[in-house]
Formats: sequence, C-alpha cells, structure tokens
Amino acid sequence: MSLTREQKIGGAFAATAYTLWGVAPLYFKQIDEVPAAEILLHRIVWSFALLALVLTLLQQWPKVVAVLQKPKMVLAMLGTALLLAGNWGLFIWAVNNHHMLDASLGYYINPLLNILLGMLFLGERLRPAQWAAVALAFSGVLLQLIHFGSLPWIALVLAGSFALYGLFRKKLATDAIGGLFIESLLLMPLALLYWSQFADSPYADLTQNPLSLNLWLVAAGVVTTVPLLCFIGAAKRLQLSTLGFFQYIGPSFMFIFGVFLYNEPLDPSKLLTFGFIWTALCLYSFDAWRHLRRPRQAPSTAH
Repeated sequence: MSLTREQKIGGAFAATAYTLWGVAPLYFKQIDEVPAAEILLHRIVWSFALLALVLTLLQQWPKVVAVLQKPKMVLAMLGTALLLAGNWGLFIWAVNNHHMLDASLGYYINPLLNILLGMLFLGERLRPAQWAAVALAFSGVLLQLIHFGSLPWIALVLAGSFALYGLFRKKLATDAIGGLFIESLLLMPLALLYWSQFADSPYADLTQNPLSLNLWLVAAGVVTTVPLLCFIGAAKRLQLSTLGFFQYIGPSFMFIFGVFLYNEPLDPSKLLTFGFIWTALCLYSFDAWRHLRRPRQAPSTAH
C-alpha cells in the first residue's frame, strides 16, 4: 500500500517529535550544574511564554478562554499540571544524576502501561498478544526485585506518571496546545514563588549569569514546545496505531547516550529488565502491525 502525501508528512513530523524527545537529555546535560528544580521552573516559565505566542499566531485564544470558564475543568487540569511537573522534574533529575538508563527504561515501559490503563479505565479489551506483552514487562520488573533486590523506581514513576497524565488528558478532552498552556499557567505561581523565595543556587539570578547560560535556560521552552507541535502535526495525519511505532525512538536514543556517551553501568539487573521489556515491545509491535494490516470489516447496520 503506497503512502499518501499527508501520511509521509505525518511520518516526518512523528520521527522529528520522538527524535527531539530522545535527544533532549543532551540539552539537559549542557546545564547540569543548575539544580533540577530550577531547570524545571525555567521549563514552566519559558514554555508558558512560547505557548502564549503560538496560541496568538494560531488564533486559538477563544478555546483557552472557554476552558478557563469551567472551574471543574480547571481544577482537574491543576491535577494534570502537577502530574506533568513531577514527571518533568524527575526526568531532569534522572538525566543529570546519571540515571539516563532508568529514564530510557521508563519510556520503554510507558506504552505497555498505557494499554493496561486503557483496559482498566477506558473499557478497552486486550488481545492475547497484548496480555502477553504486559505479563513479560511485569515479569522483568518482578525478577529484578526478587533476584537482585532492587526496584527500578525511577523508571516506574516516570512511566506511571506519564501514563496517568495521558489517561487524564484523554478524559478531559482538551486540545494539546491550549491544554499545555493552561497547565503551564496553573504552574506559573508555583514556579515564580519557588524562583523568588527558594531558588538559592548561583544561577537563580539571571542578571548574574553569562548570556550563554541564560540562552540555554530560555531554550527550555523550545525543548518543551517544538516536539509537542511536531507531535500534534503527526497525530492529525496518522492513525494512533501507526504513530505508536515511532514512540521507541526516544528511549532508544536515551539508552545509546546512557551506555556509550555517558558510560552509565548496564548492570545485570538492568540488562535483565531491559531484555524482558524489549521482548514485550517486540511482541506488542508485531501484534499492532498485524492488526493494522488486517482488512477492515464493513460496519454492521444492525443495532
């Protein structure tokens, strides 16, 4: 089956989005002397500013205003904002404290956790191969706990927080750009409070920093927003099942960087868990590919 022009563009957007997410650790390593909490507040502040500009250019403010007029929706989005901030903060800390392999493992686990949450909370039914993939992933973590006495908590918290964030955002049904802007807006008071009252590193005062460091810090907004815009462009042109095949690009880059660039130890416990997760993902991907190629039956008119 030949790809349409829109599908090719969607594939390019998807590859770009997941590649940018995958190489993001290289950015955070450039400013690893800055505490993770302060990098997080810069990510919130500059993402807020850049998203405001994007919303203006796309003339999307009415959608944002409509959401802000719903108190229950805003309160729910405060919850997703805190969940996202926690995920961002832990990811930054993990990358800059030599736990990039744990971050990689977390984002490998994420799609398997997504299908499990879909079954538990969205009424989705798992095919036998999906059940097997989830069981393999669970077995890998359990064996690491039993045999090596350790638990990949960083990976599990990253995967769990991002999977829950995706589930709640799906329930809220807000658009990606406006939703992320509102989350950034809700986090702004906390970020500014921390910046003014608690940030005490030598880098907290931008007027005392070299211009190069300030540019790196402001770039946190670009690192956050640009791959999101690419992802949105891909999601509009591709089926979600097709988009899913691109999601392993990010953690693969992180794995390569962790092992070969930053020399993080790939000890037996991590290798065992990675082996189970990789096998599970191969099974999951093969099942998704086979299901995608299956001819669609004509919808029944009976009710």
